[in-house]
Amino acid sequence: MDRENVIVIGGGLAGSEAAWQVAQRGLRVVLYEMRPVRMTPAHVTDKLAELVCSNSLGSTSVDRAPGLLKAEMARIGSLILSSAEAIRVPAGGALAVDRELFAEEVTRRIRSHPLIEIRHEEVTRVPTGHPTIIATGPLTSQALANDIQRLSGEEYLYFYDAMAPIVEADSIDMEIAWRQSRYDRGESDKGDYINCPLSEEPFGAFVQALLGAERLTLRDFEQTDEAKQFFEGCLPVEVLASRGEQALAFGPMRPVGLIDPRTGRQPYAVVQLRRDNLGGTLYNMVGFQTNLRWPEQKRVFRLIPGLENAAFVRLGQMHRNTFIHSPSLLEPTMRFRRRPDLFFAGQITGVEGYVGNAGTGLLAGVNATRVARGCAPITLPPETMLGALCFYVTHAEPRSFQPMKANFGIMPPLRRSIRNKRERYAAYARRSLEALEALVPEIGPVPADRPAETGLAVTGRPV
Repeated sequence: MDRENVIVIGGGLAGSEAAWQVAQRGLRVVLYEMRPVRMTPAHVTDKLAELVCSNSLGSTSVDRAPGLLKAEMARIGSLILSSAEAIRVPAGGALAVDRELFAEEVTRRIRSHPLIEIRHEEVTRVPTGHPTIIATGPLTSQALANDIQRLSGEEYLYFYDAMAPIVEADSIDMEIAWRQSRYDRGESDKGDYINCPLSEEPFGAFVQALLGAERLTLRDFEQTDEAKQFFEGCLPVEVLASRGEQALAFGPMRPVGLIDPRTGRQPYAVVQLRRDNLGGTLYNMVGFQTNLRWPEQKRVFRLIPGLENAAFVRLGQMHRNTFIHSPSLLEPTMRFRRRPDLFFAGQITGVEGYVGNAGTGLLAGVNATRVARGCAPITLPPETMLGALCFYVTHAEPRSFQPMKANFGIMPPLRRSIRNKRERYAAYARRSLEALEALVPEIGPVPADRPAETGLAVTGRPV
């Protein structure tokens, strides 16, 4: 490794985007992808950027969170978005692709770049001596995961996640719900919890709906003894409900220490929602990790009084998902706090969604280039969607950190309140693109549809 300037580990969406951004800025890159030498349980080819779930990259409308994120990335010159546009398939207002052709297109572009070398081999230790981007995703090989664990500290690497749904605070009916911490533990945390009360009959109906809802089937690699032990310690809410009629009332829905101010009494059962971001715009359903199918989650959880019109920014899921504890380990530039030339990108950082993962790869690629050339890395404004996403995963509440996808709830509030949701989101988009435009001369853009000439300048103050 005496010629390359930057190492990228992982050939998924984030790694491919990161490698491209570095190379487009004139630095040599070695991109490591262990497939097909070592396959993962989810992939079936050796192609870069293979999509293993949906073939949709989400909405293209800028007044939707995924659409705004795409607009920001396109402005900077995203390889992933340019490739997707080149082979998109009809999908209404969404950007969808033929998954095989998409992987082939990304692979072709990466292979044809004069400054990118692909090496199909497993990396078992975090490299030293070169700026490095780790973008190995949720199926990071065990050997590399162990080394990342050594580097970060054992308590900061997770192998399975159990995520509860998150809802927008302003979609909770506060005529029914109320704010209170259990046992009224001081005024300082009055806004930390929102409580949705259930009387005996609605509670029974909710439990029956929960038990009858359709569940996802865990994949083979999620049914290991290790995974089962994890899930036993953090049971899906529907599994807990199946253990007895009162299991939930004595578990995550216990009402002890909570008094409904409208009745002056303790409810029969309560669903608590805990504040999930600094702005108090998002709340997660405490103890409601679940393996229900997503449409079923919306149907069943909207039976809870106060959540009839809940807007879910993230639905619950339980699956293997290697990710680091980004709030403790990463800066919003995607740089590792303990080593100035090491960056992380993609799902391993706790970002969810195809485009969000690629976006963190884009930022890591930009910043790895800057560090390699002696410039300070760029922190995107939290008023941008990509900046807000990177800020969220690096500043989330450490005790309850879980992966997050792009949504307007993680962005700083607007200066003036706009009641109409569509107009409010459009205002977020205008503010975001204006903030990004001011940075474009320093970040890029670099054309994503063709390899750039070598020697591109990178401006910015020295480190």
